[in-house]
Amino acid sequence: MRLLRSTDLALRVLMRLAVSGGASPTTRQVAEDMGVPYTHTAKVVAELQHLGLLEARRGRGGGLALTDRGRTASVGAVVRVFEGDGDVVDCEGPTPCPLNSACRLRGALRRAQEAFYAALDPVTVGDMVADPTGPLLLGMVGGPPAQLASQRSGPNTS
Repeated sequence: MRLLRSTDLALRVLMRLAVSGGASPTTRQVAEDMGVPYTHTAKVVAELQHLGLLEARRGRGGGLALTDRGRTASVGAVVRVFEGDGDVVDCEGPTPCPLNSACRLRGALRRAQEAFYAALDPVTVGDMVADPTGPLLLGMVGGPPAQLASQRSGPNTS
């Protein structure tokens, strides 16, 4: 299964914010840190805000912050939202599959898709940034050494 770019970006934004500590990076800063277009990041941030997973404040002192709900969000639930409820294959598209009425592949692919989501359901955003990922991610985005040290010695949120 291949994730949509928006799904991948949503997960990376959540991970990036999970290691921000007290800092509140802007959408533009997050986009630059990850090397993705600002417009794509802004759309994903808007959806994550709508879901209650992050807060976005405008103006001086503004920026993005992960909510408590965002830190404990199920990765499977986030992926489901961004990927949608569609089937892995489009059996009824512009050229319907001639096997549609007797196909066993569609059911097998649906079960595989659900198994994929089920494997992600118990994983939280907080789990994804536990050592060694969090400190490495923080170092990649140029976090100050004090934040890196507190991330390593702080309580485990997973």
